[in-house]
Amino acid sequence: MNDDKHPEDRSSSGWYSRLKEAVLGEPATREEFLELLQDKRWQSVLDADELAMIKDVLEVSETQVRDVMVPRSHMVVLDRDASREEILNTIIDCGHSRYPVLGEERDEVVGILLAKDLLRFFSETPDATFDIGPYLRPPVFVPESKRLNTLLKEIRVSRNHMSIVVDEYGGIAGLLTIEDVLEEIVGDIGDEHDPLEADPIQKLAAHRFSVRALTRIEDFNEYFRIDLSDEDYDTIGGLVIHELGRLPRRGESIYFGGFRFKVIQADRRRVHSLEVTPAEPPAQA
Repeated sequence: MNDDKHPEDRSSSGWYSRLKEAVLGEPATREEFLELLQDKRWQSVLDADELAMIKDVLEVSETQVRDVMVPRSHMVVLDRDASREEILNTIIDCGHSRYPVLGEERDEVVGILLAKDLLRFFSETPDATFDIGPYLRPPVFVPESKRLNTLLKEIRVSRNHMSIVVDEYGGIAGLLTIEDVLEEIVGDIGDEHDPLEADPIQKLAAHRFSVRALTRIEDFNEYFRIDLSDEDYDTIGGLVIHELGRLPRRGESIYFGGFRFKVIQADRRRVHSLEVTPAEPPAQA
């Protein structure tokens, strides 16, 4: 056995080692194991969904937090000094159960607010002055390079359902919830607060498209058959913000990569949707 194997690889689920030894009799790579499962003789034992889930389970140990996190530009956050009305409006509009709370610095996450704690306060003491401080729970920080299987084990022990993802410099890179991790194995988990999702890229006219800002750059490239770089940013919204150098305003446009990107929906924290048109930038006067 190779003792140089990464520690997180050695700690991968014991069931995999036992199963492949029982099936194959000899050690095999994960790729060989998956090829074996594609054999016709297994079709009467495992259906397509089960095979897909086994594949996703194996891939989780190779997936890093940065690959599935909600990027910083699309995090829904609360300000520590926000009024009770602002906090309530955000909770009502978004429907999430947990919210990172920022301090004076944009990279300063001072705690996590659970919506149920806030609702309990308003229910039990509706006329009292609200102070968010006592209701903040300690944030948990994880590096964006951490592997999902390791994080899932930590979640099971700590029962912490939200982690703040930091980059190598300690800045906020995004966030990850237990739902994000589980969806890598079982697929999308919808709830009553999730909107009915349309395709992330929709054709509106012959040369006009509606694109969700959270669309991954690799999916955008595949759809339009281009090669925008996804080295530094995962989503098309993040790339637009980078190219502009700031958070764009609604109705604002920017040209790059042979397209015009017009912001259709945005708020003061993030971009939601874009209108994309193949076009070159206008000639400079």
